Amino acid sequence: MSKLSRQVNLPKLPAALSPVKQFRSLGFPYRSPSTPRGVDPAPAEKTTGAHYDTAWARRTPARMARAAIIDGPMRLMVSGLAAPDRRGTDRLDALEGPAIFVANHHSHMDTPLMLTSIPEPWRHKLIVGAAADYFFGTKITSALSSLVIGAVPIERSKVSRRSADQAAELVNEGWSLLLFPEGGRSPDGWGQPFRGGAAYLAQKTGRPVVPVYLEGAGRILRKGRSLPRPSTTSVTFGRPLVPSNDENATRFAARLEAEVAALADEASSDWYRARVRAHAGTSPGLTGPDSGDWRRSWALGDRSSGAKRRARRWPET
Repeated sequence: MSKLSRQVNLPKLPAALSPVKQFRSLGFPYRSPSTPRGVDPAPAEKTTGAHYDTAWARRTPARMARAAIIDGPMRLMVSGLAAPDRRGTDRLDALEGPAIFVANHHSHMDTPLMLTSIPEPWRHKLIVGAAADYFFGTKITSALSSLVIGAVPIERSKVSRRSADQAAELVNEGWSLLLFPEGGRSPDGWGQPFRGGAAYLAQKTGRPVVPVYLEGAGRILRKGRSLPRPSTTSVTFGRPLVPSNDENATRFAARLEAEVAALADEASSDWYRARVRAHAGTSPGLTGPDSGDWRRSWALGDRSSGAKRRARRWPET
């Protein structure tokens, strides 16, 4: 080919367009109008994380499906892996209306354990405050979390009025709420300080808070483990608590943590001695001794052994 012919731009023949390309070639009103030049495009609307809309999961079809999951395969799984010993449900006899359930958090097994242990009428009208960055990271995990456990996104990396206002609105509509105030699973088997979210919601909604202590879930599926290992667990419910008039959210959160610590003492010893220590303010803390890792592991083993000895000493009849 000569140099002159290479410089001539010959027109290309139109190629046959596929149906997809034909649709893409259509303009307004078949497609959204394009952004004019010189105008910044609007930011894309977020549909995951704290912005995921969970309203569909609280409608009747989803609630029926969730009830079938919880009372069916989830209960069988918890029974086989955790063999829970549930105590203190009689302390809820006088409780009426929605409540906020708070528990210590050691394992992903904690949520199924609580969902199958919270008694009626709260169990099947219950939402779970779940970490927005973990359970609502994608559309698939968001949908599964909303359907299977009734999760609503809670931002744990920052204080968000969006999450708090949504949770308070649902509690005011009659939904009970399950929260893990530590904000994440225990890294070493001991607890972490309680955050003030549950205490704030109790003050905002006027609803009581039920403290719960979970023992043994960390042995089944602790943080960092991918496969569960069967063990025994206990679920100890405490008496419902309400904040006093002169008690702010920080002090009420501390009182909730102290009550869960007293329930942990009760699970590892007995009710009378645990109540005596709670009254004296000498209950062992949830966060463990302030010492080296070996000492914390040793003390954690003592607590677990105490719970097993108590289970053998006081068998149920």
